[in-house]
Amino acid sequence: METPSKNKRNLYAFSLASFLNDLGSNMIYPIWPLFVTIFFGADVIVLGIIDGIGDAIVSISSAFSGYLSDKFRRRKIFISTGYLSAVISRCGYAISPTWIFLIPFKAIDRAGKIRSAPRDAMVAELSTKENRGADFGFLRAMDNFGAILGIVLSIILLKYFGFRSLILLASIPSFFSVIIIHYFIREKEFKAQNRNFSFKLFDNNFKLFIFVNGLFALGSFSYSFFLLYAKNIGFSIFNVSIFYLFFTLSSTIFSYPLGRLTDLIGRKKVLMISFLSHAVVCICLIFARNLIEIILVFCILGFYKTSIDISQKTMASEICPFDFKATFMGSYQLIIGLMAFPASFTAGLLWKIFGMNCPLYFSILLSLTSFLLINLVKEQNMCQSDNFINRI
Repeated sequence: METPSKNKRNLYAFSLASFLNDLGSNMIYPIWPLFVTIFFGADVIVLGIIDGIGDAIVSISSAFSGYLSDKFRRRKIFISTGYLSAVISRCGYAISPTWIFLIPFKAIDRAGKIRSAPRDAMVAELSTKENRGADFGFLRAMDNFGAILGIVLSIILLKYFGFRSLILLASIPSFFSVIIIHYFIREKEFKAQNRNFSFKLFDNNFKLFIFVNGLFALGSFSYSFFLLYAKNIGFSIFNVSIFYLFFTLSSTIFSYPLGRLTDLIGRKKVLMISFLSHAVVCICLIFARNLIEIILVFCILGFYKTSIDISQKTMASEICPFDFKATFMGSYQLIIGLMAFPASFTAGLLWKIFGMNCPLYFSILLSLTSFLLINLVKEQNMCQSDNFINRI
């Protein structure tokens, strides 16, 4: 039986590994749209295609790894392999001669998200209903602390290193994430599966949960478009990186409080707040033009990103059977992620044909629709995971 102290040690190890990986990731994220469109000279549709393919692969890899993780009752191998993929892809970005070569390395990078469903399942298994939201919030906060440091390093080092060298440097923290997972995470011993997976296990409530979040994801396009929007209304490359820093600071500040809020008022209410806050971001961005207004928009965007990440994961983990937790969490990530390609591609197409405000109107419509539909989803705990964990 796992003691609370051992569970916390595993949570802290996960958090440190995630901190380091996000440090490396966010040395790249602020400059990624500029790397693609300015350094390589690709247009906004190409950026949408690359980001969309990457996000779609995230979803497929999450579902695939979630199923295998449950089937073989192993989590750690998928998590460490995911961090290793980040190392390989960043080295690939740095040596790519043209933008077309970014696509396979983006695929490798995003395939590294095979770590997500097994890791989230482990975190859910380490926690209880009373602190599950807080644990996901703490993990998210450590992600964001790493992101803040990564963004600061990106701003400082870009002018000294340039795009290629900075991206190569970003591979180093993820290498240490692999080491931490390998040496410091201990897996629980689970009994063999006592039933086979079947799609009949997906009840109507879980299907509705996936449908509503998938619909919302169709209008939740890549962050790259928000950064490009800021650049297109007259702000410099330096300002764009600063905006991304404010986005991450906001996300960090709200991570743990929002996790606790899901424990106090329920997962669904926080998810509804997430949908509304995304609509508010898009509405504000249509009218915002000065520096303070854009900074405020990116702060609200950080709030939205954190609230939806925590509430979706926590709610998904509690409306599924325990013995297929990674499979179900991977499945919801699959559907949401599959919407990422049409979302980013549609945003790029609408931007190019009708102007840069059109994707925002489209997103507002889907955000408000999702806000109304999520009321139909029952917030219930089918997995009975706490009692199950206590018996292990």
